Amino acid sequence: MRPFEWADATSVEQAVSLTVKGSAFKAGGVDLVDLMKERLFEPSRIINLNTMPDWNFIKDDASAGLKIGPLVTLAQLSEHDAIRKRYTALAQAAGHAATPQIRNMATLGGNLLQRPRCWYFRHEEFHCRKKGGERCFAQDGENQYHAIFNNSLCAIVHPSATATPLIAMGATLDISGKAKRTVPAEEFFTLPSVDLHRENQLEPGELITQINVPAPSANARSFYIKQGEKESFDWPVAEIAAVLEMDGDTCKKASIVLGAAAPVPRRAKEAEAALTGQKIDEKTTRAAAEAALKEATPLANNGYKVPLLRVVIARAILAAARGEGAA
Repeated sequence: MRPFEWADATSVEQAVSLTVKGSAFKAGGVDLVDLMKERLFEPSRIINLNTMPDWNFIKDDASAGLKIGPLVTLAQLSEHDAIRKRYTALAQAAGHAATPQIRNMATLGGNLLQRPRCWYFRHEEFHCRKKGGERCFAQDGENQYHAIFNNSLCAIVHPSATATPLIAMGATLDISGKAKRTVPAEEFFTLPSVDLHRENQLEPGELITQINVPAPSANARSFYIKQGEKESFDWPVAEIAAVLEMDGDTCKKASIVLGAAAPVPRRAKEAEAALTGQKIDEKTTRAAAEAALKEATPLANNGYKVPLLRVVIARAILAAARGEGAA
């Protein structure tokens, strides 16, 4: 590990001014330390954000919705009473990520900004397309955990657990740097076809300063399912966040987002169309799951994800419709 400078930031303006070529922001530091160990990133300066005052907050208002600071940990999200009740899928996603130890360190901002966990990208001996090479080694290699959508150029899956429900809930991200802007979470993440070398819209020197989630309607219900090989700590092989607005047994509006399936969290618009205006039962949930996976292009070793996602999509939709999981 190469030497680096350390700087504590106490304001957004100071954090931005401390940014130099090759610098990195650190909150929980979970992914940053991994990237440094794997020699994927050797920062010249680390800017510590844990010294930022008032960046760890959760504010919920019945009409204004949910405001979350980027230093809020996954453990805090999973245990917060209002989030568990009104934004159930977000609490579930945070509570199923990683291990209890990691959840008490990892921040929401850091979770959204994780880099891919593809083993070819993470291994210093493989100069893949994402690192400026000419080949995606996952295409013909070990690809059992890789994408089944949008996987022809780079087959990564996005590693953020919380991104899936946040997109399903219509969240936005406040971003500050030399200027301020607000970006819908659905538009924040970047496909390899747009830019191979990054996974989101953040420019150097920019920070996520707040995560905003609109207040759910009185009849909105949500549910999240993570399916992994080892539930206690493993990365998901399939994820689903379902948000439904119900009128009795009928779905007025649906938002379905798949995780661990594509290079960015994937909005399943075909499934949403199949559910809207329909009575939610096993038949309609199966039809929605089939629609969500119609365009899947699995690789040689990850075809199992298609039937697996078919099951978890249907389960999450039924659970959301029934209002399961709310505290």
